[in-house]
Parts: sequence; structure tokens; C-alpha cells
Amino acid sequence: MGTISVYLHILTHLIFTTAFEDGPVGILYFINEEVKLMSAAISAIHRAVQLTSRRWLNLQEYQSKKLMSDNGVRVQRFFVADTANEALEAAKRLNAKEIVLKAQILAGGRGKGVFNSGLKGGVHLTKDPNVVGQLAKQMIGYNLATKQTPKEGVKVNKVMVAEALDISRETYLAILMDRSCNGPVLVGSPQGGVDIEEVAASNPELIFKEQIDIFEGIKDSQAQRMAENLGFVGPLKSQAADQITKLYNLFLKIDATQVEVNPFGETPEGQVVCFDAKINFDDNAEFRQKDIFAMDDKSENEPIENEAAKYDLKYIGLDGNIACFVNGAGLAMATCDIIFLNGGKPANFLDLGGGVKEAQVYQAFKLLTADPKVEAILVNIFGGIVNCAIIANGITKACRELELKVPLVVRLEAGPQREINFIT
Repeated sequence: MGTISVYLHILTHLIFTTAFEDGPVGILYFINEEVKLMSAAISAIHRAVQLTSRRWLNLQEYQSKKLMSDNGVRVQRFFVADTANEALEAAKRLNAKEIVLKAQILAGGRGKGVFNSGLKGGVHLTKDPNVVGQLAKQMIGYNLATKQTPKEGVKVNKVMVAEALDISRETYLAILMDRSCNGPVLVGSPQGGVDIEEVAASNPELIFKEQIDIFEGIKDSQAQRMAENLGFVGPLKSQAADQITKLYNLFLKIDATQVEVNPFGETPEGQVVCFDAKINFDDNAEFRQKDIFAMDDKSENEPIENEAAKYDLKYIGLDGNIACFVNGAGLAMATCDIIFLNGGKPANFLDLGGGVKEAQVYQAFKLLTADPKVEAILVNIFGGIVNCAIIANGITKACRELELKVPLVVRLEAGPQREINFIT
């Protein structure tokens, strides 16, 4: 939770008292002076930068590996298939000693997952291309359930057919933006293939860092030193340093906030390879990374989340019965906390963000009222980053046209209050 979110979380517990004596139908009481204090503090933040609601960019494994491959980073040879026949042909084209077949979903734990076709495991190794085709038949079009998916699993639409390489040694490498360093930092460990947090806790001396001047870029001496700290020797040290430099260049080129390679390994044949990678992107750079953001895989989202995204609304479904209609992620989290701590359960996390228009308010109400679990709607709007009159107009329009059937509690703070009083 970020600084703003923590501040809101603590402050709202000090200033809000909530009563839900009639089940989901509640009355919200606010201490005006304290609310003004919070509003003034957040206004100062938003005068410096306007925050807009964004979705996280989701890329499949094959998409991340293609990005790396296209930028000179060494990954396994691979093909992507939509059908079992395509998977079979891809396996033959690879002409590899051993092949790894991977179901492409965003959730982790694929190796131990189970398909509703009866097949166990979303990752399989084989030396026979024909087996690849047989396995793909039981993967594509079926749901794969893992520890990170819903119980019913997630439908697999694609598989990755890749060359399986032996790994003689695994290390860990990441490049990330570090606020404390005001820029990019290289983080590495000779202990890869495992949870890096465990390594940091049990063997902190095995975590190495290199702070990079974003204006000067990565120096060869830094890449070489990190390669040495990771345990690469001889020709492998130069190879590793070259791959580290290319990963850093990719990090900058695509406006990433993190590139994590685990394992960053070496093979018995003497190659340094990025075997698995996770890339996080700066959503604010979408305007200049259109090709990358166009790859966003939304197929695994809930339909209502995709609908919300069309209107620049950030929506996450929850299992409660009190719908939340809030602007600002921090205030949204705090509102969900208040409901929960006072005996209720939020039905969703819906963040309008700043710069919202009346049409978005209307669409937000359509989304909320379409959820059969919703028995009441709580609107909690801070007017420092949005005109409350816009919200009020959108709400009244939605109430008239959608024939709202559930109780509605509205709190609008700051903005043109006098104008709001006459909106009906």
C-alpha cells in the first residue's frame, strides 16, 4: 500500500463512523472539519500530478519472451500454437532434443494445475513431437485450474512450444525502479530458481545491488561486476554482462518499472539464457508504447472488468453486497475497509479516478446495478480531483433511467456545493 493509501487508511478510521444497523442499508456520518483536513492534504498532492485510473498491463509468457528476443536477449527458441495441429507442426520445426509444452495463462502454478479435460499439469516435457500434439489436444480449449485461478479454472487458448534446455546453474537478476535510489537498480543473487524473498531473509549477503545513473546508463564495469557476483566465470562472465546490458536497454526502451529474470541461468553447453521473465510496465507510458499495450491480454478478466475498462473505470469484483462508488484508489480501499470493519462486505472496488465525465458516472452505475449481489450502493466522492456537480448529474441521470431499485447513500465533499444542492 502506497504512502497516500496508508494515509487515507489511517485517517479515515479517525474521521469516519459507520452504522449498518439495517443490514446493507447504512447511514454514513462524517466529521466535516476532519474531512476538510483530509481534502486539503490530498488536494496538495493532486495539484502536483493528476492521477488517472489505470489497469495493469497483462502479457503472456510468450509475449514477454518475444519482447526480449527482439531486443537481443537470449531466450529459448519457441513457437506459439492455437490448435493441436499447429502445436505438432511447431514441435517438428523446432527439431530439438527435448521439447517443453506450456499452457499460456496469466496465473502461476501451471505445472501443478489440472485441466477439466482430465490432464494433469500445464507444463510438460517430451522428446516426441507427436506427444506434443496429443497433449495440446487436452490443453487448448479446456480450463486449467491452479492455486491462483478461480475454482473453475481459466480457459487455455494458446500453448507455447519451446526448446527445452538443461540448466547447469540458476541465478536471479532483476532491474527495477527504486524510489530510495531515485532511479533504476540492478538486483542479483547467485541463488536463483527460488523465491528471492527467502534468500534475502536467510542469506542477505547473497543479494547484490548496483545503482544505475539513469542519465549515464549502465556502465560495462557494473554489468561485469554483477555477472561476477552472480558466479559467472571465464567466457560466461562476458556473456552474462552482455545479457545484463541488453536487459537494461530493454528496460528503458519499453518503459518498464521492473524486469525480473528467474532463473537467469547457464547451460552445460556454455550459454547464458533468460529462462523465465516477468515484466511490469509504467502505465503512464501507454501513449508511447501503443504496440506493447495493444498486446494486453484481457481474455482472463471478468467480463464486467473489461466493460469497465472501456470507460476508463477501474473495477474489481468482490463477494459482498454493498457496492462502492469512489474516486481515487486510496479512498476506495479505505471505504472498503470501513464497510468491512463495521460488519458489512463490499461488493466491488470501483475507482472513478480524476477527470471523470458524466457519461462515465452513468456507465459506472450500470455496472454496479447489473451485479445481482448488490443490495445497496455507497457513493463516497472527494471533490478535490473531480467536480462534484458532474457526479451528481450522472447519479441523478442513472437513477432516473436505470430505475434504481436498491438503497443509495451519497457523500460528496468539496467542489461547488451550492450548485449540487439544486441538482435533482
